[in-house]
Amino acid sequence: MKRTIIASTLFSLFMAHAAVANEQSVSEETAELRKIIKQQQETLKQLERRLDENEQRLEATADAIEVPASQGSGNILGGVTVGGYGELHYNNLTDNDNDTDKKEIDFHRWVLFFGKEFNSTTRFFSEFELEHSLSGEGKDGEVELEQAYIEHDVNDQFSFKAGVFLIPVGLINETHEPPTFHGVERNPVEKNIIPATWWEGGVAGNFEAAPGLSFDAAIHSGLDVSEKGSYKPRDGRQKVSEAAADDLAFTGRVKYTAIPGLELAASAQYQQDITQSDATTDEASATLLTAHAVYQYQNFTLKALYATWDIDGDEAEALGRDEQDGFYIEPSYQFTDEFAVFARYNEWDNNAGNSDDTEISQTTVGISYYLHEDVVFKADYEKQSDAKDIDGFNLGVGYQF
Repeated sequence: MKRTIIASTLFSLFMAHAAVANEQSVSEETAELRKIIKQQQETLKQLERRLDENEQRLEATADAIEVPASQGSGNILGGVTVGGYGELHYNNLTDNDNDTDKKEIDFHRWVLFFGKEFNSTTRFFSEFELEHSLSGEGKDGEVELEQAYIEHDVNDQFSFKAGVFLIPVGLINETHEPPTFHGVERNPVEKNIIPATWWEGGVAGNFEAAPGLSFDAAIHSGLDVSEKGSYKPRDGRQKVSEAAADDLAFTGRVKYTAIPGLELAASAQYQQDITQSDATTDEASATLLTAHAVYQYQNFTLKALYATWDIDGDEAEALGRDEQDGFYIEPSYQFTDEFAVFARYNEWDNNAGNSDDTEISQTTVGISYYLHEDVVFKADYEKQSDAKDIDGFNLGVGYQF
């Protein structure tokens, strides 16, 4: 009995000691947890302070960007947008009639865009270009201001612009960044007949009559062929450099894009005298008519364009240049996002008014490889025949941003 009492007493003492020890252990663990929680709370407070500081910096940066340029310092670019494009060409061509070669590498164009949106209805756009890498006396290149105009939206349907702008004719005159067209060089029909790239100074309006139906009209400086006397449209471009404006030109265009994948457009331009009333040359009125179609079905695209000049002047008629015309047709297929092939048949004649065989035809086939939708490598083979016998290949790389 005594042994039982002693054992019971010892067991009770042991359990009491264990309870005390357990209480101490729990207390120590609780204290440790409280210490950890306190440290985490301090860390969170520090993170919140850093987030608040970063948010304040971001808001200050956003405010600086939104500050109008007219307010001077405190803004990054004053809301100005910057873009551009460029293209490097390698030409390896042989003129079989004259037994001459054209083998050269040329950074053909380096262009920067600068734009500014003043508000939701008024904006500025410009394009500054360096051709052939070098400009100046005795150099091959030129520095040119191709666009610089203010555009204003009167309402949802009508907008107008004033300044230096690209004439609304043809396919590539307004859109000619390297990733937007196939072939290393721009097509010769729009180059020699239209003539792209072609810009003038004046005013122009655009009217969206209905979804997919628009009209353009412009009054602007015109051609002046009096200096060279060639009556070739390309030789008459004044490029808005102290341009003679005795006779302005008028351009209109209608464009239809209401059917997905289809674009149809036609334009007309009239100038009363493309010699700008020069006393040493005969007065010559000139009318340009163009029409083009673009049809895209899935990965297949077909483009076609026609352009013709009617020049009413004795000297132009004597040169056979009272009529000048040309056309091209271009099918292409985009196999993947990176790889496309194309073929183009071009035919043009700057002397269509005479009875001589002066027509030039050119067939071009090639590939376009896109590292990115805005970066393209190009390769093509071309052959000119009829009035000229030239063949060879071209390589190029182009970009836009």
